[in-house]
Amino acid sequence: MGVTYKYFGAPDGATAARVPISMRPEELGGDELGMGGMFTKIKPETVAAMVLTGIQGIPLHRVPPLELVVLHPDYAVVKLPMTVVDPLRGVGEESVGAAAFIWSTVPDRGGPRDAFNVYQLLHEWQDFSHRLHDAGHQAYCLVWP
Repeated sequence: MGVTYKYFGAPDGATAARVPISMRPEELGGDELGMGGMFTKIKPETVAAMVLTGIQGIPLHRVPPLELVVLHPDYAVVKLPMTVVDPLRGVGEESVGAAAFIWSTVPDRGGPRDAFNVYQLLHEWQDFSHRLHDAGHQAYCLVWP
């Protein structure tokens, strides 16, 4: 059994912590968690490392940890650092392509390895970061088995 990750935006940790209580993960769809949330099999730690290593040039061992918002027997909610979402808004096509290449060559890490797949993923995250910013939200991730 794999783990599913649902990334979503919320104005604060208290709001993010309440979201999963009102709906079961199998009922989650498009926008119930706000700001056009995204389902993926990619861990939030990997997303954080991908952006910060590829775009910000931060060494893999210096990527900040995620913040646990709520831990429940059936799920968890974590907050991604704003330093993960913000850098994506201001970069152009060249930087996204360079970040995808850089991440595809980083040794000893998890996540997608093909540069084109990383490129597509970073573009999805770039769009997500714009939606979060426009709504004044922060990035959170709902994790459940």
